[in-house]
Amino acid sequence: MHILVTGSAGFIGSKVCELLLQDGHHVIGVDNLNDAYDVRLKDWRLAQLQGKPGFDFHRLDICDRAALKDLFHSLFAIRHSPLDAVINLAARAGVRPSVDNPWIYYETNIGGCLNLLDLCREFGVNKFVLASTSSLYGQPKQLDNLNKPEQLDKPNKLNKPFRESDPTDQPLSPYAASKKAAEALCYTYYYLHKIDVAVLRFFTVYGPGGRPDMSLFRFVQWINEGREVTVFGDGKQSRDFTYVDDIARGTVASLKPLGFEIINLGSDKPVVLNEAIRLIEGLVKKSGKIQYKPRHPADVLATWADISKAKKLLNWKPTTFLEEGLSNLVGWYQDNRDWTMEIVTK
Repeated sequence: MHILVTGSAGFIGSKVCELLLQDGHHVIGVDNLNDAYDVRLKDWRLAQLQGKPGFDFHRLDICDRAALKDLFHSLFAIRHSPLDAVINLAARAGVRPSVDNPWIYYETNIGGCLNLLDLCREFGVNKFVLASTSSLYGQPKQLDNLNKPEQLDKPNKLNKPFRESDPTDQPLSPYAASKKAAEALCYTYYYLHKIDVAVLRFFTVYGPGGRPDMSLFRFVQWINEGREVTVFGDGKQSRDFTYVDDIARGTVASLKPLGFEIINLGSDKPVVLNEAIRLIEGLVKKSGKIQYKPRHPADVLATWADISKAKKLLNWKPTTFLEEGLSNLVGWYQDNRDWTMEIVTK
């Protein structure tokens, strides 16, 4: 198969490209290598792919429809047939930064997605995969009026897993709202133009080479370097941390014909933030200097993925759980410490 992967130098995108290449597919990678975070991370990921047989990289922005159209046209001319699929992993990600600058999130996550969908229509590409987010689910309703926040260290008793059929009409951040709009566009193009679409809602992805705005990357760096460990809230909030390799496997599995489906990809094992910090302290063999600060209003208290649909439709389930995944993350950080220690985290 010939597959275009946007965000190919991104955290998830680079791993998806790696798996596709291992399976013998031809991958056309697209990324604008922006400076939303330290470009050294993107350069490192891209270096793992460049030179591999079947990988072609194009530096361009999915917001630039003219440049994208030129690429689609050239690929069609070379093959004399449409691409087999587009996997759209290019996005502006992150809850808190989207509150400060929502416009760039809407340009990329909605405008960029629309560009790709419409070029799929124009050039006859019949498969589209969208990276979406668990942030769409917002605040679990049973936690809205919680009177005893200390009970948040028992997330399984207070929460229930998010199902794809749950309401997503009250997003708490511009980031989540932009992904909600992208999902709606995908359905429109499925309905009008019969493009087969898989919308994948990812749950708190982590692992080697991850984004520095994500909590586990930050905790690993701060504890390794003896810096203050900033926790927003009391640390009793829970997250469904999901290892990047598992997310990539699920993304590749979604290339099968599905019609239109929204599918959760998560670990189904939520972990309290304070417990994740304790695990990292054990791996690094240092104690963190923890400083608790007020929780950001755009942050939810708990996430938990119901993955029964992914098991049924994709024959997928996670295989790497937190202890092993954190060990891999810590090992990668320490192996690359000459530059990972300099990555800006805040």
